Amino acid sequence: MVFGGSGYLINSITPFTIDKHRHAHFPEGITLDCDMHLAPVDVAYCTYGQLSEQRDNAILLCHAFTGDQYVAETHPLTGKPGWWERMVGSGKPIDTDKFFVICSNVLGGCMGSTGPMSVREESVKKELWGTDFPPITIRDMVRAQYKLVRYLGIDKLFAVVGGSMGGMQVLEWTVTYPEMMLAAMPIATAPFHSAQNIAFNEVGRQAIIADPDWRNGRYWCEGVVPARGLSVARMMAHITYLSEKALTRKFGRRVRQGSSADKSAGNFTGPLSLFGDIFEVESYLRYQGSSFVRRFDANSYLSITRAMDWFDLAADYDGELTAAFSGTSVRFCVISFSSDWLFPTSTARTLVRALNQATANVSFVEIETDRGHDAFLLDEPDFDRTVQGFLRGVAEHVGLY
Repeated sequence: MVFGGSGYLINSITPFTIDKHRHAHFPEGITLDCDMHLAPVDVAYCTYGQLSEQRDNAILLCHAFTGDQYVAETHPLTGKPGWWERMVGSGKPIDTDKFFVICSNVLGGCMGSTGPMSVREESVKKELWGTDFPPITIRDMVRAQYKLVRYLGIDKLFAVVGGSMGGMQVLEWTVTYPEMMLAAMPIATAPFHSAQNIAFNEVGRQAIIADPDWRNGRYWCEGVVPARGLSVARMMAHITYLSEKALTRKFGRRVRQGSSADKSAGNFTGPLSLFGDIFEVESYLRYQGSSFVRRFDANSYLSITRAMDWFDLAADYDGELTAAFSGTSVRFCVISFSSDWLFPTSTARTLVRALNQATANVSFVEIETDRGHDAFLLDEPDFDRTVQGFLRGVAEHVGLY
């Protein structure tokens, strides 16, 4: 196994190459919340649509934890459609005939932006950062995005939109750079990471660290990947993205063809194996884990989950969330999903109450669905109409339509 430039992984399990990521290079770097100055900084990004002559139609999309900048095009690594291809494009809810859409790989990521698998420039041997990569926060990710937006010549964004961890970035944008946007759409997210979510993340991190191929975080030096640990971490996380109803509808208690279980009677017809695939849901999770290992770096997993855990928008305001939004002129549309137990509607309502108390312009929609947290990535007509309607309403208000 070897590693390519710009922080992407060339994995011996499924060899692949990426010629290059489109990126902005900032030799001056940024100062992080941990007080360390990180330089240089690269921000890999993709854009869709055309920037207007007035430069007033730009929408920044913030990706979720395991996403990246490839929103609406074939992913160069996996060959699969972009993660929001159904939402972004000509005539789609985020209409590229009207808007200029930007999405960057987050700081700490592994698809071209500076992260643990980037070269540590000041090192004599040009070593990779690995576990020496400085601790980053959601605000640090937003700082890097801000530099990209200004690099593209944009003084003010039309909107910032994102779900899950992307929604955390949206909220951070509204507090750190409120003058830089007209509208914000935080989706399936929260103004802080709950104790339960921190606990799930820690299980994932410990699975990676316990893998014999972890090698104290310098696995690449020995030509290995902590694949089993990273796969388990992904399986654990993926369960939280779904609902019980969604899992039951998709898999139930069905067993795989050719397994040692009698599907009709529910009785075992052959010798049992503790480690064989029996239920279809097991096979599904193992596929999710193994495919994830081929596109994501373990050190990035640790770095980004920690950033999520530290996120608490009210922390700098003596715990008063309302104070974080004091005087904001941003128009908000907060969206939650009824079956999302990772970021439940109750937490979204806490955010909306704080915005109302700050006299912010805020709309709130709970989408009824049994698909769980991942519903914002799936075909949900009510969600599509909400996104399209909100963006159109703001655009009409400022004369873009």
